[in-house]
Amino acid sequence: MAEKTTIKVLIDGKIMTLSGYETEEYLQRVSFYLNSKIEELKRLAGYSRLSQETKSSLLALNIADDYFKAKSMAESLERDIEDKDRDAYANKQQLISMQVEKEKLQKELDRLRGRLQHGH
Repeated sequence: MAEKTTIKVLIDGKIMTLSGYETEEYLQRVSFYLNSKIEELKRLAGYSRLSQETKSSLLALNIADDYFKAKSMAESLERDIEDKDRDAYANKQQLISMQVEKEKLQKELDRLRGRLQHGH
């Protein structure tokens, strides 16, 4: 079982303790992402006048939006990989068929050359 990591991070100007079974680097990346989203929202006109509840809701909505966009992109990439795998398999099958046909034609050519050489 992985060891639990506990670190102190600064989120929106407040020191918080994060704990989890992820690495310290990962937890730092999460807090950096959260701070980036908060700073992005702070740049919106009128944001500072909103209630804390509304600010929290906007932050959650923005994070959910990022999540669903990333999930959609990952699913699209997975479909692309599956399509490419299918295409590669079909191409390999076609190549094998062509090689078999080439060998048959080569044998037939060799047989005909042999007949010509022996005067048949």
